[in-house]
Amino acid sequence: MPIRIPDSLPAKTTLEKENIFVMTQYRALHQDIRPLRLLILNLMPTKIVTETQLLRKLSNTPLQVEIDLLRTISHEAKNVDSDHLESFYVGHNDIKDRFYDGMIITGAPVENLDFKDVDYWPELCEIMEWSKSHVHNTLHICWGAQAALYYHYGIQKYSLPKKLSGIYSHHIMKPNSPIFRGFDDVFNAPHSRYTEVHQADIEKVPELELLAVSDEAGVFAVKNQRSRQFFVFGHPEYDRDTLAMEYRRDIGKGLNIQVPAHYFPNDDSTKEPIVSWRAAAQLLYTNWLNFYVYQTTPYVISSITPDMEGEDPSLAEYINK
Repeated sequence: MPIRIPDSLPAKTTLEKENIFVMTQYRALHQDIRPLRLLILNLMPTKIVTETQLLRKLSNTPLQVEIDLLRTISHEAKNVDSDHLESFYVGHNDIKDRFYDGMIITGAPVENLDFKDVDYWPELCEIMEWSKSHVHNTLHICWGAQAALYYHYGIQKYSLPKKLSGIYSHHIMKPNSPIFRGFDDVFNAPHSRYTEVHQADIEKVPELELLAVSDEAGVFAVKNQRSRQFFVFGHPEYDRDTLAMEYRRDIGKGLNIQVPAHYFPNDDSTKEPIVSWRAAAQLLYTNWLNFYVYQTTPYVISSITPDMEGEDPSLAEYINK
């Protein structure tokens, strides 16, 4: 089944070339079905690349998904054409009265700043607070996950001695959780960050549950007890060449950056990386969308409540594993 996006969004051509079913607005409007409404707050500077990566993962599902793209108004994006933002993105004031089945908040290259020194921090806090009453389930990625854990639960981030970049192995803490349906016992995922959260800090918060960790990269995934908020500290949506492009960009800036770990064959940056995380990444997004959004979101979307009053108890017991 398709993902529904504007006909002229640049990601549409890329996805169609990959034989991903993208539905036109006209056809979607004439189907007798309520699509899932998803909101993506894209904080990454490479907006079109990030759009395409996320849409690729969200498209491989038997559900019709309608996407809105959200940006921060208090920050001027410098790496994307203003026409693209005006054509495809909305501000929070444009959608604050709407309700969404799911939301994704991406990472951002601001990890070395204190949260409150990020120029759009007040706006982001407003959006995260709004999400508790207007979004059924929210998935936070990388810095977005760190920011959300700090805002919602007061968990601090810590600077790493050097940039964590590469493909790392992870093991699952809660193997019966639906988010890991179909996963192997050990799975790979990309990381690219300068900061981390500590497992011990998460374990002190009763409302939070550790889902997966890495011996090298630390915490990978966390959720809250109600399974309404997910926090993923890697970038499972990354393409084959994303870490390579970041590495070469940093080298070009004269930064003392090491070759991404476990990424290039024999750590030779002249060789093409071997993808070892794509299947797990697709499962992660598909399971989140199916089990934690579609299975529990109310049909009347405006009836979303922060505490999920009226949910099916048997389904809630399964989802909250």
